[in-house]
Amino acid sequence: MNSIESLKWRYATKKFDQAKNIEKKQLDVLAQAFNLTATSYGLQPCRLVVVIDQDIKDKMVAHSYGQLQVKDASAVLVLCTTAVNESYIKDYFSLVKKQRNTPDEILKPFEDFLTDTFSKKELDEVEAWARNQAYLILGNLLTVCAQEQIDSCPMEGFVPEKIDELLGLSEVGLKSTLLLPVGHRATDDMMSQLKKVRRPQQEMVSYI
Repeated sequence: MNSIESLKWRYATKKFDQAKNIEKKQLDVLAQAFNLTATSYGLQPCRLVVVIDQDIKDKMVAHSYGQLQVKDASAVLVLCTTAVNESYIKDYFSLVKKQRNTPDEILKPFEDFLTDTFSKKELDEVEAWARNQAYLILGNLLTVCAQEQIDSCPMEGFVPEKIDELLGLSEVGLKSTLLLPVGHRATDDMMSQLKKVRRPQQEMVSYI
């Protein structure tokens, strides 16, 4: 399918087929898409945790307001944010220099600018900025899922602190922000048969 047909095909899957797992190579595609998604300044303040262990997925239900998608999906992608500070920025520019061999006289002004910019932000501001990047990534993953014929259901409805505790995220400096169960739709998911509801394009899009 082309891009538009793929987007018409996708919907927020309410019931996954537990008997149908997506292939390892498909998870690899999603992992690559995650890592290739554009983020502000290229800083990538997010990490991806892929949950495939059934026991853990079962336990996630209690912390996701009873939503069974996290249990029935083939895998649950957990989009997390990480702290961005002077050390993190320094590591990023070291990576840029290593991969591009960019001279210090070109990199240093930008590095100093970002270090100064983030040093003036409150912690909650930095965390809000990082969460915005997670939403950028989610949007890209939804599109890639559609193109790869992988069903998905973006979820904000969960208790981050409980998911963090269950997955041991705090111990590695991560905070869960979004969940994306992925797999294959069940044949009896009634939502898959419903017509997609969208406002008329001419109402939503304008050209100047």
